[in-house]
Amino acid sequence: MKVLAATNNAGKLKELRRILERMDHTVVSPKELGLTLDPDETGATFAENARIKAEAFCQASGLPTVADDSGLCVEALGGAPGVYSARYCGCHGDDPANNRKLLETMANVPEGARGAKFVSAVCVLLPGGACHIFLGECPGRIGFAEQGTNGFGYDPLFIPDRVGLPDGSTAPNAQGRSYAQLADGEKDAISHRGRAMAAMAEALPQILAGA
Repeated sequence: MKVLAATNNAGKLKELRRILERMDHTVVSPKELGLTLDPDETGATFAENARIKAEAFCQASGLPTVADDSGLCVEALGGAPGVYSARYCGCHGDDPANNRKLLETMANVPEGARGAKFVSAVCVLLPGGACHIFLGECPGRIGFAEQGTNGFGYDPLFIPDRVGLPDGSTAPNAQGRSYAQLADGEKDAISHRGRAMAAMAEALPQILAGA
């Protein structure tokens, strides 16, 4: 199936494309279709924002659309930055500034109180209007310094509880590596987005049959 990955974020597009192509779908980006949409993410939840994006891009393209809204929820900050993860510093998409602000905000938070989780809501919207939302989470903690370069957003600061193995199973993250220090396969098996999209993949045949 030809699917539009509804994101203008290069890092997120790479991850969505990798996961969807593994499911044997052909993935196109907004840029490849000449779409320059930037929908206002006014939802109070990840699911609401994912749907806002999916509806805008599906209407503009006429293609089945997969949109993701995701972010970081930190226990010591009452779940912040949450849906404001991409603009935590006050400027949308400034990853270095977001990471600096998070480190500064958590400077006095001890090791045992730095629990956090990545959360993803994936919305599948078909041109006929059928809409389905899938959720995924990845638990972990916030490090004291950035580590690694294989990622984007808060990846260099987020230390997941587990890492993926070649057979698709997981193991404890005994070395305390950050998301950005994991290989793609190690990340996909445990990632919030990967888990949401695995649930999507399981349901997709029935969704398409119903459509």
